Amino acid sequence: MAAAIGKFLSSADDEAWTQLISRLRDSDAPAALVLGETGSGKEVVARALHFNGTRRDKPFVELNCAALPAQLLESELFGHERGAFTDARERKLGLVETAEGGTLFLDEIGDLDLALQAKLLKLLEEKTVRRVGSLREQKVDVRIVAATHRPLETLVREQRFRADLYFRLCVVQLHLPPLRERGDDILLLARHFIALHAARYGKAAPALTARAEAALLS
Repeated sequence: MAAAIGKFLSSADDEAWTQLISRLRDSDAPAALVLGETGSGKEVVARALHFNGTRRDKPFVELNCAALPAQLLESELFGHERGAFTDARERKLGLVETAEGGTLFLDEIGDLDLALQAKLLKLLEEKTVRRVGSLREQKVDVRIVAATHRPLETLVREQRFRADLYFRLCVVQLHLPPLRERGDDILLLARHFIALHAARYGKAAPALTARAEAALLS
């Protein structure tokens, strides 16, 4: 299923994109994996899935997995109990619990530590979370949308990313082509931002000349 969807989304067919995003946001699949180069719009897709779907009234929580060391990342994701470690002076809810009923967007999932990958797998399989230092597990209802620019299949072969977690995340897989492969999309974006900023300053939106359009397309 993931491979078929990935192939489907790699096309430049706008209608196909719209139909697939609509099906995905309405299906409330437990996980989705968004792949693409840096800057291709992976966070935009994650937000579109959340704010146009059945979970729109619940939290959208995001975390960059490459931004924190593994020990801090575990506490950020799963929370901790008072006294669980030095400086843990009070109980802290993790981002998983904070996103209850909504969406947890994990950017740069390819940089996640292997030990944390195991905990994330348990979350996906059992829909439970246990804070650091706690003996109790509790049920959570969270949709995971993960994103990366790294080749996860290669990381799996090199045993730097868990195969079981990869297949759990690949319930739905979306490949975002870079802007250079998306034809006239750059003209749509240019016109959008011209109109946006013209309205911001109370000016009439200027039109792009043929020479300007050619420069953008090149």
